[in-house]
Amino acid sequence: MMFLGQYNTLTILRFTAPGAYLGDDEDNVVLLPTKYIPENSEIGDEIEVFLYLDSEDRIIATTKKPLLELHGFALLKVNEVSHFGAFLEWGIEKDLLVPFKEQNQKMEEGKSYIVHLYLDEATHRLVASSKIKRFLEAERILVKENDEVDLLICNTTELGKNVIVNDTYSGLIYKNEIIRPLRYGERCKGYVKKVREDGKLDISLEKIGFVKMEDTCQRILDYLSEHDGKMYLTDKSDPDLIREEIGMSKKTFKSAVGILYKQKLVVINDDHIALGDF
Repeated sequence: MMFLGQYNTLTILRFTAPGAYLGDDEDNVVLLPTKYIPENSEIGDEIEVFLYLDSEDRIIATTKKPLLELHGFALLKVNEVSHFGAFLEWGIEKDLLVPFKEQNQKMEEGKSYIVHLYLDEATHRLVASSKIKRFLEAERILVKENDEVDLLICNTTELGKNVIVNDTYSGLIYKNEIIRPLRYGERCKGYVKKVREDGKLDISLEKIGFVKMEDTCQRILDYLSEHDGKMYLTDKSDPDLIREEIGMSKKTFKSAVGILYKQKLVVINDDHIALGDF
C-alpha cells in the first residue's frame, strides 16, 4: 500500500522519458520524475520516496525532504494568499494549502505559522491547519513524569509557553521555569514534570530531581573551569542574570551550589563562588 504524506519504500519497476515508475507489493504504481532519480539506479532497486498530489491531483513521488509529514506539526512560511486560502512552503514543489476555514487567524504572506498536516477525507488531499488544538491527544497519554520528550515551542500566554509534546500532546512551560529564550517554532528537548487530569502536560526544560541536580552541578563546575575558577553569581543575584549567564533558574542554581559546597567543591564568597580550596 502507498501512503500519501509519508515516506514509502518502493521498488523501481521501469524507466521511461518522464522518469522511473515505482511499485509496491500490491501492484500500485507511482512516477518518480527523472530529476529525482538517484544516480546509478537500476530496475529492482528499493528507494525511499515521499508521496504527495501534484497540481492535477495525481500521486507523485519525490526524493526531496518535506518540512512536514502526515499527522506532524511544523513552522511553515506563507508564500502566497489567494481566494482558496494560504499556500505554504514545505520543501517540495507544490505548496501546501491552508484553507481559510482551517486558519486560526487570517494568514499573511511572508509570515510563518505552526500548522498540522492531515489528509482531508472528503477530497483525499493533503491539507494543513493552524487550528492545532483539535489535533492534540488529551485522553490516551503515553508519556509519564520524568520522561524526556521532544518539544515544539508555540505561543506565549500569561502562564508561560505553550508547547506541542512529541508531536502529540499539549504542554506548558511555566513562566518562572523558562531558563533561556525560546523562539516560536523552535524544537528542543524537555522533560515531563506532571501529567495533569485534563490531559495536558507540565513541562520542564531541565531534568527532574536528583538527575537534574547532577547535570546542573556539572554545568556549574564546567563554567568555573572555563572562567578561571570564578563565577560572579550568588544566591542574591537577580534570577534573570542567573538564567542569562548559566541557563538555569535561581532555585536550581542555589540547590546546585549548596550541593557543591557540601561536597567541598566550591567556596562561597560575598560576590562570587569559586572552585574549592578548603
